[in-house]
Formats: sequence, structure tokens, C-alpha cells
Amino acid sequence: MLEIPVNDAIQLRQLQPQDAAFVFKQIEASRKSLRKYLPWVDYNTTEEHSMRFIQLMVRKADEQEAIALGMWYEQQFCGVIDLHAWDHILQKAEIGYWVGESFQRKGIVTACCKALVSFAFKKLRLNKIEIRFVLQNERSAQIPIKLGFAKEGILRHNAKLHGQFVDMVIMGVLREDWKY
Repeated sequence: MLEIPVNDAIQLRQLQPQDAAFVFKQIEASRKSLRKYLPWVDYNTTEEHSMRFIQLMVRKADEQEAIALGMWYEQQFCGVIDLHAWDHILQKAEIGYWVGESFQRKGIVTACCKALVSFAFKKLRLNKIEIRFVLQNERSAQIPIKLGFAKEGILRHNAKLHGQFVDMVIMGVLREDWKY
């Protein structure tokens, strides 16, 4: 099981089936704020849904297609960060993340992104990491900006959120430009 230390208060640990209750509980507690920008929240309505997500991500990790990590803040589960769309030929992947409402604005996601990007460049030998987010999600935008990602463009009508097409921002960083 993969573990990535972040700092004294935060750890990243690969999600395992026994984490499903923690994941679902945090989604339930933060459902209203999470669903504003994350369409999958409406489809994760039971602990079984969280379990299926974790099982899928464990299989993808075994096949080196993706890795889902739980974010733990002061020993409490607070959210998920993942590496997905892992392209071995182009040596790139995307990072996605969410954190429970009561853990927001503590710098947890920024610290976890920094640790995961460093891991991806140093251990996985990736060349590029991308982060995509809904154009209107200004708080999510601050994370890649703080970490030195470059805005690469806007993908028009690239996702559907609550039945409406939405634009996505794509930001990226190359290994050669990573400062951490």
C-alpha cells in the first residue's frame, strides 16, 4: 500500500476497501458544497458506491493507470486526491481532488498536491501533470496557481454539471519547471 508523507499533520495513503465508510461519511457531510462543482457526487449516495470507487481505483493502481489516495489530517480522513489519465507513452497524468467542508481552507489540498506532484515526477518519472477544474471554481484554481502550474487553456463544454455543459480550465506543470 502506497503512503506518501506530506508533513507532520498530513499523510496520504492509498485508499483500501476498509476506507469506504470514511469516504462516504465525508461525502455525506459535505455533499452540498462538493456537488457545486463535482458531478459524481450525485451518483455516490451509499457506502457501497464509495466501496466500488475504491475497488476500481485499486485495480487501476495494480495496472498503473491511476492511484487514489486518502488525505488524512491529524489522523482524520478529510478527502481524496488521485492521479488518473496516466499516459505511459506521453509520461503524463492528471490530478483530481476534493476535501470535506470542515477541512477546507487549511492548505491541506495544496500540500497534498505538492507531495503527489513531487512523487509523480521523482518516483513515477512522469514528465507532465495536469489539473482540470470547472471554470467558475475559483477556489480550486488557486491550488495549481500557488504551485506554479501554467494555464494551458479552456476546454469549452468539456463536462456536464447538473445537466448543463460547463467549460473546464486545464493547467499543467512540467518536471523541468517543478520547483519543489
